[in-house]
Amino acid sequence: MTDALLPEIIAIGETMALVTPALAEPLERAVDFHLDAGGAESNVASHLAALRGRAAWAGRVGDDALGRRLVAQLASRGVDTRFVERDPDAPTGLYVKDPGNGVQYFRVGSAASRMSPAFAERLPLEGARVVHLSGITAALSSSCDAMLDAMIERVAATPALLSFDVNHRAALWRSAEAAAARLRALAAAADLAFVGLDEAARLWGTTTASDVRAFLPEPARLVVKDGDVGATEFARGVDGIDAVEHVAAHPVDVVEAVGAGDAFAAGYLAALLDDRDAAGRLRAGHDRAVLVLGETSDFPRDPRR
Repeated sequence: MTDALLPEIIAIGETMALVTPALAEPLERAVDFHLDAGGAESNVASHLAALRGRAAWAGRVGDDALGRRLVAQLASRGVDTRFVERDPDAPTGLYVKDPGNGVQYFRVGSAASRMSPAFAERLPLEGARVVHLSGITAALSSSCDAMLDAMIERVAATPALLSFDVNHRAALWRSAEAAAARLRALAAAADLAFVGLDEAARLWGTTTASDVRAFLPEPARLVVKDGDVGATEFARGVDGIDAVEHVAAHPVDVVEAVGAGDAFAAGYLAALLDDRDAAGRLRAGHDRAVLVLGETSDFPRDPRR
């Protein structure tokens, strides 16, 4: 396979079928629903495919109707899905959005939870400029956690940039202490790390973006997102000193915040690959996040928005 046919960006992790009310109303009162594909890594791949093309999502789904549907839906967005594996013995995960009340997950024993280092070895990283991972994967199973270590080792041997979004999901972890230690270790191994200031506070007790950087100095680039306040980039220069840039978030009437962080990461990564400056990268992240903050889907249903 030639480099011209390989994806520029590969995002690896679980994608589930997503059930969400068509309108921003509580689940128990909703009448009409949408059935979408949803997952942190495939969200990033979807946005990057819309912005740049040559973006792949790699993961495992059940050999079932939901798995086939979500793979087809991602392909219709322009996402390269040829590295997706179908498991005949485990189901596709499912989650349901309850606007204003969070989400409910049905993912225990999913096909994605059976990913392992062997899955990582089968992925073609030789043509990738960015490999994107998420902390969600570490909590799915011990084999998924081991796959992240294998992936980090493989990426380190290539010119690709390793991008990592902390994505702390407390319900998936056996303890807060386990999450804090493992997610810090994974973020420290990345070239670029994304973390929300709220999740950093829960995990590590940090209260400002500068506190997060002091706690996590290893990544060459660290992006700390602070909801409707804005985002801050710390980028280490050749002299070892950080250049710091902050860009305020766009004003928006928020319908549902889930998925906005993935959209932000994709906008930022697209701008990074386009060699835009720090302010341009952060602004591009905000531009993309706005598209999903105003609706219940993880990906804008009307691309004209």
